[in-house]
Amino acid sequence: MRIGIVCPYSFDVPGGVQNHVRDLAETLIALGHEVSVLAPGDEETMSLPYVVPAGRTVPVPYNGSVARVSFGLISATRVRRWLAAGAFDVLHVHEPLIPSLSMLAVLSARGPIVATFHTAMTRSRALAAAQGLLQLVLERITGRIAVSELARKVQVEHLGGSAWEIPNGVPVARLAAAEPLPDWPGPDPADGGGGTIGFLGRFTEPRKGFVHLLDAFTTLVGERPGLRLLLAGPGDLTEFDIPPAVRDRITFLGKVSERDKERMLRSVHVYVAPNTGGESFGMILTEAMAAGTPVVASDLDAFRRVLDGGTAGVLFPVGDARALAGTLAELLDDRERRAALTARARTVVAAYDWSVLAERVLEVYSTAIEVVGATRIDPDVADRV
Repeated sequence: MRIGIVCPYSFDVPGGVQNHVRDLAETLIALGHEVSVLAPGDEETMSLPYVVPAGRTVPVPYNGSVARVSFGLISATRVRRWLAAGAFDVLHVHEPLIPSLSMLAVLSARGPIVATFHTAMTRSRALAAAQGLLQLVLERITGRIAVSELARKVQVEHLGGSAWEIPNGVPVARLAAAEPLPDWPGPDPADGGGGTIGFLGRFTEPRKGFVHLLDAFTTLVGERPGLRLLLAGPGDLTEFDIPPAVRDRITFLGKVSERDKERMLRSVHVYVAPNTGGESFGMILTEAMAAGTPVVASDLDAFRRVLDGGTAGVLFPVGDARALAGTLAELLDDRERRAALTARARTVVAAYDWSVLAERVLEVYSTAIEVVGATRIDPDVADRV
């Protein structure tokens, strides 16, 4: 099958949607399909052979974060050229309701179109205000996928339809086989070692909740000699007022490659996700679970679902640094509980393996093709006149 996938966000900045698109594309290629991914960015920044750059990006605030997208006449022209050259059997766009390549691709194409919705917004003035344009986009989409029940709820409440629920995937075997970074995670805290806590992400974004982890870590440092925090992600630690005694216990890796991210997740005794909201799934949780690392996470609905109601990880009240500190202290000292969480997580995360989920995505593709017929994806005739 010839498959065209559109990513709305630049691969220059790591993110859940970008990881989803990359892993799905590589899984489909491994299954023998021909896949081309169109994404914002320049040729100099594109290192993946199956990704076609769509040009310069601009930063746009979105869902509590900043997304780098491409939009406008030049981008629309590149979208149509890519569609014409690809002659795809199916077009798969991600987040088509934001002004980016995905929306342009839907408006420019005819044929079977599948759209994946990642964001969970239960109420949105923007969706209501742009209902006319969004309706035009939605009418062209043959099949919808939502990565979570919360994202599917958006379809029902705001967009007049439903969707197949297919979650974000994770390469389980690859993460489980990753080698820890040299000299990490150190002695087990149950044997008298201080223990290592991990955090990965855009920690300068308030909704990621890093300040709550920092507060909890600061509390624990005075009580647990040798405790360390392994931190990775884009950003600058100087934005935070960190006492020297605490800063000495933090190892900051900066922005890491995908391989080093996997190794980092294997290099800690406990992974913490202190996010405060705006999450529709929790991909980093499934990645940590696949790596065999016990998870402590904010009690967000999306995280609770991924952690099987708290059986595959420990939940703490959102924004409660004191509760987080107590939870971490107890878990670090309890080797048997950490082992039990890891075992349960291994069972739960198996359902999120890309080898399983890609087959479900292919079923949606086949359904969309059957609905539309054998017509290949092509730019609209009107767009070429």
